[in-house]
Amino acid sequence: MSFFTVDLMPLKEESQELNDVKEEKYLDEKHYDFMTEEKSFRTRSNFTCQQCGKSFAGKANLEVHMRIHTGEKPFTCQQCGKRFTEKGNLKIHMRIHTGESSFACQQCGKSFNQKGTLKSHMRIHTGENPFACQQCGKSFNQKGILKSHMRIHTGERPYACPQCAKSFKHKATLIAHMRIHTGDKPFVCGQCGKSFRCKVNLDCHMRVHLKKNSFICHQCGMSFPDSNNLKNHVMTHTGEKPFIFTCCQCGKNFTCKQNLEVHMRVHTGEKPFSCQQCGKSFNQKQILKVHMRVHTGEKPYTCKLCGQSFKLKGNLNAHVRIHTGEKPYTCKLCGKSFSRKESLKTHLNIHTGEKPCICGQCGKRFTCKETLNHHMRIHSKEDCFICHQCGKSFLHKRSLNTHIRLHTGEKPFICPQCGKSFSQKGNLQTHISIHTGEKPFKCLQCDNSFTYNRDLKHHLQTHSVKKFDSSSSSVQFK
Repeated sequence: MSFFTVDLMPLKEESQELNDVKEEKYLDEKHYDFMTEEKSFRTRSNFTCQQCGKSFAGKANLEVHMRIHTGEKPFTCQQCGKRFTEKGNLKIHMRIHTGESSFACQQCGKSFNQKGTLKSHMRIHTGENPFACQQCGKSFNQKGILKSHMRIHTGERPYACPQCAKSFKHKATLIAHMRIHTGDKPFVCGQCGKSFRCKVNLDCHMRVHLKKNSFICHQCGMSFPDSNNLKNHVMTHTGEKPFIFTCCQCGKNFTCKQNLEVHMRVHTGEKPFSCQQCGKSFNQKQILKVHMRVHTGEKPYTCKLCGQSFKLKGNLNAHVRIHTGEKPYTCKLCGKSFSRKESLKTHLNIHTGEKPCICGQCGKRFTCKETLNHHMRIHSKEDCFICHQCGKSFLHKRSLNTHIRLHTGEKPFICPQCGKSFSQKGNLQTHISIHTGEKPFKCLQCDNSFTYNRDLKHHLQTHSVKKFDSSSSSVQFK
């Protein structure tokens, strides 16, 4: 790993040197234009590139330039095989292999393969910034940096992703972005082996091992692992709202730009993360990662109390509440509590009367999706739950569970007052009415009330008989 890192550095310096060569040539050409009209006249272009319109004073210069368009690189390094368009660039490159560094900085001792690179480096010490932006006046010590800066004003994004068409101002940003599609994570933590797409992410992660919080609040002394967290914290002292980045479509606020960019995919519909097995796409990599568990069957979250495993951490947390009896979500209208937030939301539809789930075949509406799914079996004539003892099928699992008790004889619902047990909860509730004296089944035609529904039904028949007798007597009277 260390060998690979060392090997990259000279190539990076070489690229910088080649840029500096071009920069030096550019400055020299400008110098000639300002120095004498004669030089300016002699360098006046006679040979023009038919592809990009750039002009050159000599035919040989045009021929060298044409290699940019043709991709021809006739000069090859005999040691590593790298190819170049110009012989001069090959000579500069060879210094990597020879270790030649002829030009040393007198202030810091750093040495360079080329005079132009040293000249550019010296601007760090002198503070010279000869390349100025004509629009905002900001100046830079390298022409390449000015060129990149100009894209802020022009809005130019010359580096486009071939997979999702997203474009970027800088090539380095595109390279980092491409790792989203390839899954490449070249930056590996030497302590735990965790890998990252960007070096900055690895640097932040390393603070976990070092237990180093480099960013300290000067007002209260609290420390943070990164500058964004510190900035948001400082706002609590100043009274500023820690919401900097606002979505222009829905007004939602975010504390960092990256979160806003991820959120924007909700509006654009962009889903750059695709499942290689089923083709389904997602707007976040983490959602794809969770989805993959459908194919792999992985259930990384296990309950320590009963051993049941889950694909999602949220499902495990909700399951644990079955053991603890915790119900943190309470209805403000009736006081009923729930172990899941989704259950509370569904319950609230009872109070509001809202039925958001609509059957596409008959138009019937339901308060929750689960009830709609059960209802759809009526149209599909699907009986999903079958009794393995008698073959009878049911639309709902709870109906099958109740039915199975006929075979097993199980009566799990016990009366706390007399100890009598029942196979169904509803039967127990009706039985308890005997002890309480409650008669919940009321006749709408008279004032009589009954403990059991069957008694009410039997009673209603007496009203039907009375009606029949009265109608018969009225006919005889006529």
